[in-house]
Amino acid sequence: MDSAGAYGAGKAGGAFDPYTFIQRPQVMVKSVCLLFGIIVWGCISSGGYMYDKKLDKEVCLYNRDASACTFGSGIGFLGLLAAGGFIAGEYFFTQMSSVKTRKHFVLGDLGFSGAWAFLYFISFCYLANQWSDMDALPEDVGTGNVFAAIVFSFFSIFSWAGAAWFAYQRFKQGVDPAFASTYEADQAQYSSYPDAEGGYQEPPFSGNQNQGGGDYQAPAY
Repeated sequence: MDSAGAYGAGKAGGAFDPYTFIQRPQVMVKSVCLLFGIIVWGCISSGGYMYDKKLDKEVCLYNRDASACTFGSGIGFLGLLAAGGFIAGEYFFTQMSSVKTRKHFVLGDLGFSGAWAFLYFISFCYLANQWSDMDALPEDVGTGNVFAAIVFSFFSIFSWAGAAWFAYQRFKQGVDPAFASTYEADQAQYSSYPDAEGGYQEPPFSGNQNQGGGDYQAPAY
């Protein structure tokens, strides 16, 4: 079933308004997720390692745990790619004439946003725990990027949770009007039948059966 304005979008094929597009809550919160993902990924990739002379290689500043740096930067990088993809999807959302296609997009947004909020929570706990166990660092090693990655991983939990909440609200907004339109159409169809209370009429042959009453006489043979 195709419908204009399903799942909080305008009519399919309508003119694109950049100002309205930017003001969409989904676009705004995904832009924040994109920004935080860039910060987390960039801080760990560029400042999350130091050169260890004893091991003669670079080690992760999060307690020399390479998995911590890999996991944290991976979550940030995939998160920024996904946020950019969903922003692009918002541009094409109003061009989706099929309600089923819009529903799949909204459910995908809801599922991914909820999952990424949870993964950022794990990343924050992981990085913070490993950093608290880290030994004293050389004076020439900066720790600003390490702190920034932890802080913005924490902020990303709420940004992706907000994205999941907006996706859920959009899903509810799309399901209710779709059900209401179908229900109203059924009601209109049933209302075309005669009213049972005021439109009842006697059967067409009932008058003929009673005509004559008690004047009936048996025929003479």
